[in-house]
Amino acid sequence: MPFPFIETFPALTAIEGLVHGFILKDPSIDVKTDRDTALVRLEEHHCAQLSLLGIDRRHLATGQQVHHNHIEPVDPTESPVSDRYADTDGLMTGSIGQYLGIFVADCGAVSIVDPVKRACALLHSGKKGTELGITPRAIGEMSDHYGSDPSDLIMQLAPCIRPPAYEVDFAEQIRTDATAAGVPANQVHDCYTCTTSDPERYYSYRKELGQTGRLFAVLGWKDS
Repeated sequence: MPFPFIETFPALTAIEGLVHGFILKDPSIDVKTDRDTALVRLEEHHCAQLSLLGIDRRHLATGQQVHHNHIEPVDPTESPVSDRYADTDGLMTGSIGQYLGIFVADCGAVSIVDPVKRACALLHSGKKGTELGITPRAIGEMSDHYGSDPSDLIMQLAPCIRPPAYEVDFAEQIRTDATAAGVPANQVHDCYTCTTSDPERYYSYRKELGQTGRLFAVLGWKDS
C-alpha cells in the first residue's frame, strides 16, 4: 500500500475482504514519556492511518494489555464493544465490520485469520504472553467460538524484537506453537524484522529504555 506510515503483509493482503495494517512510527511526534501519555499523543496519527485503511475508530476494539493470555471475543450484536477490554491481550471476532487493535513496541502482534469462517484474532504476544501460550489458546478459542479448523488458518507475525537485540526468541516459539496447534507450516508467516533495526520506522521499548511510542496492529473484515 502506498502509505508511508502503514506496513502490510502479502499473506494477509491476499485474503479477500480482510483489512489489516501495521501502523508505524511518526518520528515527528515526541513520545519520550510513559505509555499512556504517548498513546494520547499518538491518537491523531493513529486515527489518520485508520482512516486510510477505511476503519472507523468507533468500530475498533482494543485491550488493556497486561502481558497475560486472556482473549476477549468481540461481538457487537451481543454486547457493547469496549474501547479497551480489561486484562486482555488478545481479541477475536467473527463479526463483519468489527475491527481489532493491538499496541506493541517490541512484543509481537500476531494476526490469525480464518478465511473460511470469516473470523480473525489479533494477539499481543511478547516473552510472557508467549510463555503462557496465547497463540495456541487463541487457535483453540477460535475453534470453540467460530468452528475454525486450524488447517484453514493463516497466521502473520509482525515486526518484533529478536535476537541478538533480545535474548529470547519468542517469535520462533510463536511459530512453533502455531504449527503444534495444527496450523500448516506454510500458512505461518513471519516478516523476520526486528523492531530495533530501523529507529525511523519502529518504536522499541528496549532500545528507547521504556520511554517510547507504540506501533498499532489492526485487523478485521470489511463490509462487502
